Amino acid sequence: MSATSELKTLVKSLQQASTDEETVNILNTLKQQPRITEAILRESKAGLAVGKLRTNSSKTISELAKEIVKKWKNEVEREKQKDGKSTTISTKSQAIRKSSIASTSSVTPSTPATPSMSASSSKSELRSAKTDGVSILVGDTTRNKCAELIYDALASDSNSPVDQILLKAKGIESTVLSEFGGVTGAYKSKIRSLYVNLKDKNNPSLRESIVSGELLVQKFCKMTSQEMASEERKAADKRIAEENLFRTLGAEEVQAETDAFQCGRCKQRKCRYRQAQTRSADEPMTLYRL
Repeated sequence: MSATSELKTLVKSLQQASTDEETVNILNTLKQQPRITEAILRESKAGLAVGKLRTNSSKTISELAKEIVKKWKNEVEREKQKDGKSTTISTKSQAIRKSSIASTSSVTPSTPATPSMSASSSKSELRSAKTDGVSILVGDTTRNKCAELIYDALASDSNSPVDQILLKAKGIESTVLSEFGGVTGAYKSKIRSLYVNLKDKNNPSLRESIVSGELLVQKFCKMTSQEMASEERKAADKRIAEENLFRTLGAEEVQAETDAFQCGRCKQRKCRYRQAQTRSADEPMTLYRL
């Protein structure tokens, strides 16, 4: 079985895992994979599947997923660096060979172009349109800047090609423009909202799902901030809502208990009641039996 086929099988098992223990076992198997390349990750979609688990509610699963993603990123970077060195050596040897054949005179071979960004700097500096050398032109200055903001958010921690990220950034800007009929205040507000949610460092799965095409651009542009939030943020919001509901229920008016009344249905005398002054002050209070 090839490495890609094996990864696809593990990814499918990971997506179908029903318990935390099963998920951890599959992640440990993925972590021990001997050779990982960018092509294998792209074809098997293993990076996307594992990346989503970085925001899992289980600390064990999230930490293990982060460790695997970091390990795979380092391996891909090393592979790119190795390919760059071999290409440079090949270019030098070809230049020297051509130089010796063309003339026996002293000729200074041209120095091959070095990559604009080394592996070390790429790790310390987040990707952006500036670091990728991308010039985005979709319309006027405002539209260009908005598309560039979306590109910066999508590319910040991505290993995807420039063309793929650029296509998604332009698609998002164009969809928002069509929705609001031009560069209006609502257009700018929507772009700002999308940028803030995409830039959230605790929500990498949102960026990955858009770049990979799993989440359609049209659907993403119609999502609310609550829908775009990470699983961790959604869990926190749900917990806050439940706590607020509990406090609200606990703030009810105190109800007294008595056996002075009898229920007409069950004939029991376990009764709660409350009193409220619903009429004028010189009238007795109204009694409510619950």
